[in-house]
Amino acid sequence: MIKPYAITLKPGTSLSNLTGTWRTERPVYLDRLPPCNNACPAGENVQGWLYHAESGDYEQAWRVLVEENPFPAVMGRVCYHPCEGQCNRGKLDSPVGINSVERFLGDEAIRRGWKFSLPPDSSGKKVLVVGAGPSGLSAAYHLARMGHEVEIQEAGPMAGGMMRFGIPKYRLPRDVLDAEVQRIVDLGVRLRLNSRVDNIAQGMQNFDAAFLAVGAHIAKRAFIPAGDATHVVDAVSLLRSMEGEEKPMLGRRVVVYGGGNTAIDVARTARRLGATDAIIVYRRTREKMSAHDFEIEEALQEGVMIKWLSAIRQAGEGQLTVEKMVLDDKGMPVPTGEFETMEADSLVLALGQDVDLSLLEGVPDLEIKNGVVQVSASMMTGYPGLFAGGDMVPSERNVTVAVGHGKKAARHIDAYLRGTSYEPHSKHELADYEKLNTWYYSDADKTVRPMLDIIRRQTSFDEVQGGLDETTALFEARRCLSCGNCFECDNCYGVCPDNAVIKLGPGKRFKFNYDYCKGCGLCAAECPCGAIKMVPEEI
Repeated sequence: MIKPYAITLKPGTSLSNLTGTWRTERPVYLDRLPPCNNACPAGENVQGWLYHAESGDYEQAWRVLVEENPFPAVMGRVCYHPCEGQCNRGKLDSPVGINSVERFLGDEAIRRGWKFSLPPDSSGKKVLVVGAGPSGLSAAYHLARMGHEVEIQEAGPMAGGMMRFGIPKYRLPRDVLDAEVQRIVDLGVRLRLNSRVDNIAQGMQNFDAAFLAVGAHIAKRAFIPAGDATHVVDAVSLLRSMEGEEKPMLGRRVVVYGGGNTAIDVARTARRLGATDAIIVYRRTREKMSAHDFEIEEALQEGVMIKWLSAIRQAGEGQLTVEKMVLDDKGMPVPTGEFETMEADSLVLALGQDVDLSLLEGVPDLEIKNGVVQVSASMMTGYPGLFAGGDMVPSERNVTVAVGHGKKAARHIDAYLRGTSYEPHSKHELADYEKLNTWYYSDADKTVRPMLDIIRRQTSFDEVQGGLDETTALFEARRCLSCGNCFECDNCYGVCPDNAVIKLGPGKRFKFNYDYCKGCGLCAAECPCGAIKMVPEEI
């Protein structure tokens, strides 16, 4: 008697033959690490928030983004987006405009008034953060969300650090910066401005831990003999003075000495202040310049001139003496003994910055090397409970790295306060381009952000680069290939000859029925995003 709920199998079918016994390899579903996530210094889950953005759920996308980084509107403007440099889509047509979508989400959050979720019950622990720049604010944000009481002490009159005093308004409007800082303060973070910490050992006596996030605000100098008639100023002081009501007087012909992004910013600022000539003098070639190429190009468009292979030897009487240089076989500039004279009303030195470490005097067990504090993998200095990040530690100096330092330090400070240790999750294997099946993706070129017209760029501090609107942001988010992570396209389900792929429902992905999977590998070969791997069968 055949039971009514029994399944009758026809002889010769895959199900009756249990063809899974034929396998030498089996497919497995896995999550690989997207290269964009891997390249982000702030540790953003880029693919995670793009997933929500491409479905049009912008608030959820923003909330996933700010789990790691509280400054999407700022970073969407000033980050140099290394994520896009590693984007697999760039090998297909052009990288996903990750930075553009991040800015859209940040601006949308400000426009709609989205707020951070309130922190949990207080841990009863107090943390001092010294410096209200990107690293300090990032650490304060994450610590507050972990339930700790946080106080930021900032020596300056405004929060933001080098985001405010080192990045011109045409790149970062101050209302955008203020809005994202205020959201952190609204979490209950206490911000004390004009509050300089002279000695950290004394300053942290009423706190359970401290995080040092003092920015590099001291300009490096070069020995250049100068007469009384030449106005010599450092780039940091010049950019800082732009936050005041009285703008600096530089004259009609301004020369900037240096080759980094700060030199570019100063020259572009000089043009906006009315300089007819803004000339950058740099000792090497364009290929050796540390400034980002797109910033160099924008400066050239605005009329900034660059004098390559040149070094300033003397300044005086409204003139500069410049020596021609050549590069040796190691790419180092070598003097030639050939000199020329340049007219200049002002000389701006943009030769790099140092950190003021005077607050560390007398603190035991600290190791200071090459002008920065040495820290362990946990970001803690040799002094118990004292952590450091940003410009104060050995690293590349930019906003994104500083924000990542603040987050990393906060996690280790939290563990320190709770008497545990923080162990970061192990990384998945990388989802490189060769693991994708790009046949399934259609061509879709990157959306180009609008630029302010050149005349207004030369005469105002209006924001140079515009943002995406909702339509273009949605299009750009949908260009993501979802590298290494299943997005339920059903390809594996459709191509399997043995019906061995089982759909688990929306959002739950799939699983394999190994009783019937022959290990042919079609599913892995036809997976667009490389989320299936063939592994040797266990005997």
